[in-house]
Amino acid sequence: MYKVIKHFTDLQDKNHPYDVGDVYPREGHTVTEERLAELAGSENKQGVPLIELVEEPKAASTEKVTARSTTKKPAAKKTAAKSTVK
Repeated sequence: MYKVIKHFTDLQDKNHPYDVGDVYPREGHTVTEERLAELAGSENKQGVPLIELVEEPKAASTEKVTARSTTKKPAAKKTAAKSTVK
């Protein structure tokens, strides 16, 4: 996934404007590796990088987390000690 780092109008996408922070390319539009390299480098009409590669967020882990049981075990019965005083 690429993110726009400098505003530009994509001349190869019907003059679609891209603002800083937008995802490139927009949904429904495909581009070549050459076009990505052109916009990510300085070999474009503005002469500066316009997009940068960003890592896509990793999907949430599918591991199940088991909650610890909060039920308490019954307390052991206390037996009163009989005093055997004579």
